[in-house]
Amino acid sequence: MNKKFANLQLHQMDLTLAKIREHRPPIRPSIGWVKAIRESLGMSASALARKLEVTPHSIAKLEKSEADERITLASLRKLANALDCELQYTLVPRMPLKEILLERALTVAQERLRPISHSMSLEDQSLEEEATQKQLQILVKEILDGPRRDLW
Repeated sequence: MNKKFANLQLHQMDLTLAKIREHRPPIRPSIGWVKAIRESLGMSASALARKLEVTPHSIAKLEKSEADERITLASLRKLANALDCELQYTLVPRMPLKEILLERALTVAQERLRPISHSMSLEDQSLEEEATQKQLQILVKEILDGPRRDLW
C-alpha cells in the first residue's frame, strides 16, 4: 500500500474513532438489549417470535445467547430489525491507532536491539544510556517508515 495513502487512512480512522471514544455507549443490561427493549415495549416473546416466524422458545434461546455474549451478528441484526432498532457494531481501540503503532514499533525495536546490547555488554562495550536511546529512536523511526505488516 502506498505509504501516503496508508498514513491518510490511519489519520482518518483515528479521527473517526476519537469521536466514538468520546461518546461511550451505555452499559449493556444484564438481560441483554433484546429482552430489555422487548420488555420495555411491552412486547411478549410470542409476539416477537411471530414477527420473526420462529417459536417463542427460539426467542428465549436467542435472548439468552445475547445476554451470555454468544449471539451471532446475523441473529442480532434480525432481532434488531424485528424490534425496529438499528444494530450498531464498532471496535474502539483503547488509544489512538498512531499510539498503538508507536508502542508496537518501540517493542519491536527493543527486541531487535536486545541481543546486540547484551553481546556488547558481555564484551564490556556497552553504550551510554543516551546513545542507546538515540539508537532506539532511530530504529523506531525506521520500523514506522517501513511496511506496517512488519510490526506484527
